[in-house]
Amino acid sequence: MTLADITWLHPWVLWLLPLPFLVYRFAPPRPVASQRALLVPDIEPYKSVSGGASGANKSVWLRLFVLFLVWVTLLLSAARPQHFGDAIGVPVTGRDLMLGIDISGSMREADLYAGNTKATRMAVVKQVAKDFVLRRTGDRVGIVMFGSQAYVQTPLTHDHETVLHFLDEATVGLAGRSTAIGDAIGLAVKRLRDRPEAARVLILLTDGANSAGVIEPIDAARLANDNDIKIHAIGVGAEARDSVFNSAFGTRRSELDEETLRAVSSATGGQYFRARNQQELANIYREIDKLEPTELESEEYRPLRELFAWPLGAALVLSLLWVLLGFSRSKNQNVRISA
Repeated sequence: MTLADITWLHPWVLWLLPLPFLVYRFAPPRPVASQRALLVPDIEPYKSVSGGASGANKSVWLRLFVLFLVWVTLLLSAARPQHFGDAIGVPVTGRDLMLGIDISGSMREADLYAGNTKATRMAVVKQVAKDFVLRRTGDRVGIVMFGSQAYVQTPLTHDHETVLHFLDEATVGLAGRSTAIGDAIGLAVKRLRDRPEAARVLILLTDGANSAGVIEPIDAARLANDNDIKIHAIGVGAEARDSVFNSAFGTRRSELDEETLRAVSSATGGQYFRARNQQELANIYREIDKLEPTELESEEYRPLRELFAWPLGAALVLSLLWVLLGFSRSKNQNVRISA
């Protein structure tokens, strides 16, 4: 950064620079009360004081110079120096994506494979969803979690780092063991309906059937369609069967209601997908990338940096120096007189 890169918000303030000289030159002098002169018969004892006149004058001029520097730095600060950084391109798209993720008790079932390793449904969903969010450059992304109840985990935002953080914090069973698919769709519709048309998408992921909530999934899908919100539904999990794992924890694996999920997607112009392992789920999200491409536009902005704090800090330091010089001069005078 050079001086040529600095701009001034209030440059007219700098015209006040000669104001102290004008006041000194044209302002009327302060009236001094008349007093009788002190008659000193012998000047010898005061030679030390008069002999220090030259040093005292230097001290006065130094203090005046420091005071002038204080005035200059205060004017520079009041003129609001600013620096605009290099232009930064910001990708922008009109698309708003809400991820509806099932966190009911059945999502802890370890029946999916990540490569050759068996993993829980939730662990696989988190990993694949993270990769999907990272690819959605410029999109506003939000998360609705649902179990027995639905809640907004992350509102629509361009801050994908925050989305990933809260996606990591998703806990199976936090919202209950049941599955309120209709309520989740209704809550997503509430968040998306005020966004621009033809840019509202809900990606609904579940491993079960609607077993809780007050809204039926089909009714919620009709509401989404009335608000021009497209729903892509993903059914996740291996083929339904009982397991020793579920019996040990007093739960039963939910059976996927694919018929309802197909109807929900079809009612809004979306598609239904089935994922039985991590690779299938990753392919589904890539297919959604093609169905809902990021429509990137370029907007540029230049970050603004305020610089007034630097001359203001210099004024404070110089003011302290001016006070210290005055204290030192007063102390020296007292020493000479006492001598």
